[in-house]
Amino acid sequence: MAKAFSRNDRVSEQMRRELADLLMFEVKDPRVQMVTLTGVEVAGDMAHAKVFYTAQKNSKGLQAGLEKAAGFLRSQLGKRMMIRTVPQLHFVYDESIDRGMHMDKLINDALSDTPPQD
Repeated sequence: MAKAFSRNDRVSEQMRRELADLLMFEVKDPRVQMVTLTGVEVAGDMAHAKVFYTAQKNSKGLQAGLEKAAGFLRSQLGKRMMIRTVPQLHFVYDESIDRGMHMDKLINDALSDTPPQD
């Protein structure tokens, strides 16, 4: 009988929680503030992990701050998680929320332009 969640799914979710905690309480870089982690995808061989994030204002400084903190975050993950190999972290800006807000605005604009129906 297959488990409901694969090992990769469990590791990804735990990494997301631990990274969110580390970014909130341990990272002191002012560029890395008000970041929301939306997901983590771990490769099958556990060598690499894509960390998807969003922020109110995406900037080059934010991306640079996350990349600079990657080594520290990886070492802290090694201490907190019980896995043999801690994946290399690759940070990717998640544009899905921005696209969703844009689509919502377009729909609202289209609905406000139509006359009311009786």
